[in-house]
Amino acid sequence: MDTPIPEEKLEPIKQALFQGRKIEAIKLYRKCAEAGLKEAKEAVDKLETELRAASPEKFTAPTGGKGCLGVMVALGAVVVLIVLWAASFIFDQ
Repeated sequence: MDTPIPEEKLEPIKQALFQGRKIEAIKLYRKCAEAGLKEAKEAVDKLETELRAASPEKFTAPTGGKGCLGVMVALGAVVVLIVLWAASFIFDQ
């Protein structure tokens, strides 16, 4: 991190990262350091890497993406039902 931040202001940023709220951490960093988006994102990414190496047990959120497989499966099922419903009207006449 190029812009030094006092520990009392850095703590909420760390807590946001531990809870998987990276966007919030970037916003907090930008506010504390008066940094641009790119600088803040790079600094928070670096901080996250350091925290994951030092205290991986503090991270409560999964590391991967949030994923939307369940939503996509449900949406696909709805589409199939609509197609079958429409097909029953077409072939019944």
